[in-house]
Amino acid sequence: MSEWLVLAIAMAAACAVVLSITVLRQRRIGADDDPSETPDVIEYMTMMVGVVYAIVLGLAIAGVWEARTGAQDSVRAEAQALHEVSERVQAYSPEARDRIRADVQSYVTYVVKEEWPEMLKEGELTDKGRTLLDKVRTDVTAYEPRNDQEAQSYQPLLDQVGAADAARNARAQNAEPTMPGVVWFGLIGGALVAVGLIFTLQIRRSARELLLAGLYSALIAFLLFLIWDFNSPFGHDVDDFVTPFTDLFSI
Repeated sequence: MSEWLVLAIAMAAACAVVLSITVLRQRRIGADDDPSETPDVIEYMTMMVGVVYAIVLGLAIAGVWEARTGAQDSVRAEAQALHEVSERVQAYSPEARDRIRADVQSYVTYVVKEEWPEMLKEGELTDKGRTLLDKVRTDVTAYEPRNDQEAQSYQPLLDQVGAADAARNARAQNAEPTMPGVVWFGLIGGALVAVGLIFTLQIRRSARELLLAGLYSALIAFLLFLIWDFNSPFGHDVDDFVTPFTDLFSI
């Protein structure tokens, strides 16, 4: 299911629930009810809850956005480092060059086609991916330079392999969702409280009041969806983040 469809359903459902409750509640109110009798303390509490919940939402969005940005940087760093290995190994002998490039290609292909779906599903990397990257490191490290040109390329190649390994470790640390379950409990509970409190203000069935109530609930639904979407640092689909690999390698 498309994320945009999920967002549309969530916002429509939030509006439908709030508007339905408002209309049903209005039918049960007597003709002698006076909406101006809402105590000032309720208006103050509603305002304070809204402000506090807005701060919590802002912090949550900032947290998942920062994690998403870090995940993007680690993917780009890993792909670029492996690309540098493939390019700089040009100075090596044809046999060593082809072997290292083939191992790099095998690793990248495995990451994109097999490890990435597993990472999104289980929240961790695979042992085979680590083995394939270790093979690249072994090929680069075990090679003995034959001349000065190869010797000058040897250390930069090791540095790039180390950079790819560090980026992979960063990817492993960011593979799990950013927000723990207890935070989600607070976000959803806060949303219910924030929306529930608007009914204490004796909303009527006028078009203006129904519109504002619907927009308020839809806004909260959108913000919660935004947090859910960013909560997975590497997205919810393989194509979301593998572009750095597919742009630099033929997969």
